[in-house]
Amino acid sequence: METIKDNDDILAIIYREDDWVEGLNFITPNDLFIQAGSWHYNKGKKLDSHIHRKHSRTADLTHECVYVKQGALKVILFNKDKQFKGEFILHTGDLAIMVNGGHGYEILEDNTQVVETKNGPFIDVDTDKEKF
Repeated sequence: METIKDNDDILAIIYREDDWVEGLNFITPNDLFIQAGSWHYNKGKKLDSHIHRKHSRTADLTHECVYVKQGALKVILFNKDKQFKGEFILHTGDLAIMVNGGHGYEILEDNTQVVETKNGPFIDVDTDKEKF
């Protein structure tokens, strides 16, 4: 697992296909607006049935997670001031969580399939995004 920072700001957390460990492994710190973890168990493992209680949470920033199901994707990172900070490539089975700053994507292979998740609710493009 790799964490890319700009000073104290986490820009991205990268969780590669080969980062998986047995059991429950939380990838994100507890204070982020998005929480991600991996499960790695053998057949027969039972997890407790549960519901999630209603609890007010305040999120003033969208965090975005992308998982590459198939193919390859370049992630371009920027800090909060829109300054280029680096790029990395995700391949099949890799996941990245964008936390602070900006980001862009470039699809590198035909038939690339990506699952994107983020905290919601989504309002609209003009309210939620500042394109540059």
